[in-house]
Amino acid sequence: MAKEELLEMDGLVDEILPDSRYRITLDNGHKLIAYTAGRMKKNHIRILAGDKVSLEVSPYDLSKGRITFRHIENRQSFAGTPNRRH
Repeated sequence: MAKEELLEMDGLVDEILPDSRYRITLDNGHKLIAYTAGRMKKNHIRILAGDKVSLEVSPYDLSKGRITFRHIENRQSFAGTPNRRH
């Protein structure tokens, strides 16, 4: 039997809870509890209340999720900038 695909969603961090957990409100209005992915812990990425995040949610339990990416408002995309040397 094949493993179910994870649902990718975006949300906003409402509250920081103990034990590296966060209360998230999804873009569609649902609320859930999420924790940071191992790669985010490894790279010491901090998540603050009010941050926009991307998360993975299992189709089996829609009340829990894993934060995979923190969006920063003023982040510039490096893909479209030309490489200039001075």
